[in-house]
Amino acid sequence: MTLLRREFLRLAAASALCAPSMVLAAAYPAGPVRFLVPYAPSGPTDILARLTAQKLSEQLGKPFYVDNVGGAGGNIGLGQAAKAAADGHTVVVVPPNIVVNPVMYERVPYEQKDFEPVTVAVRAPIVLSVHPSVPATSVRELVTLIKRGGPKYSFASPGTATPPHLIGELFRLALGLDLVHVPFNSAGPAVTATLAGHTPIVFTSLPPAVPQIKEGKLRALAVTSPTRSPALPDVPTMAEAGYPDIEGEGWFAFIVPAGTPKDVIHLLHREIVKAIALPDIQEKMEALGFIAVDTTPEQAAALFRAETVKWSKVIREANIKAD
Repeated sequence: MTLLRREFLRLAAASALCAPSMVLAAAYPAGPVRFLVPYAPSGPTDILARLTAQKLSEQLGKPFYVDNVGGAGGNIGLGQAAKAAADGHTVVVVPPNIVVNPVMYERVPYEQKDFEPVTVAVRAPIVLSVHPSVPATSVRELVTLIKRGGPKYSFASPGTATPPHLIGELFRLALGLDLVHVPFNSAGPAVTATLAGHTPIVFTSLPPAVPQIKEGKLRALAVTSPTRSPALPDVPTMAEAGYPDIEGEGWFAFIVPAGTPKDVIHLLHREIVKAIALPDIQEKMEALGFIAVDTTPEQAAALFRAETVKWSKVIREANIKAD
């Protein structure tokens, strides 16, 4: 066989392998696309899914709709999604529970390998605040105060294993602090408890805290994200406060069942990023305390791996169990 003929056959074989994926991507979406949200309606995951679904319906000319499959901290919906066809017509919208739940629960109906990330589309900064009666105007002063002893301090969070709770535990463990966690069922009640002085410290997302901080009803000591928040430009990061290892934030990702063609994944990535960059979506994202990011599928996968290692360690050391 001549060299030219061998090269021709090699290229033909490669084309044949790529053909199904290319044909599917060219025809995608072939019908309605389900955005599966493994939580009840009206939460931040649901709102992000609905805003994005509406724009993708307009951009791609086929209906994208939201299907809420709540229960068991997201496990029921994720278990259902893991068995869905890998053709891009089921897309799951998830917070960090995708990496936290397998450590928190003794058994979950999915594995991370059952999914492939499309993008981490937004991040949600978290702020450490205290009641004004707490005699600390910086993180360092707060740490000194807690270590001094006396009255036992507690911190509020929106719930067990939420990003604010995990960051609060990281704060406690890394600095050897005697702190008690008080979980609530959302950020609003956690902030309310701190406003009343019942839990003098609170880790929470920005929206329920920012108005109280600006009115002087809460004192913000630091944000735990890598950079300062545009909503609180005068509040330092934990790194700027002298604690670079205490870093973390919430985020929301779009994922698909493993085996979904790469061309479809990259098409979804492009269109989701395009949708979230629209001015009207940006405005609504900012109201939720979200910051849009353009994370590629490969970068999202790397983030999943890093977050799994980081929060698994915190969960085990803090002995956090599912409620």
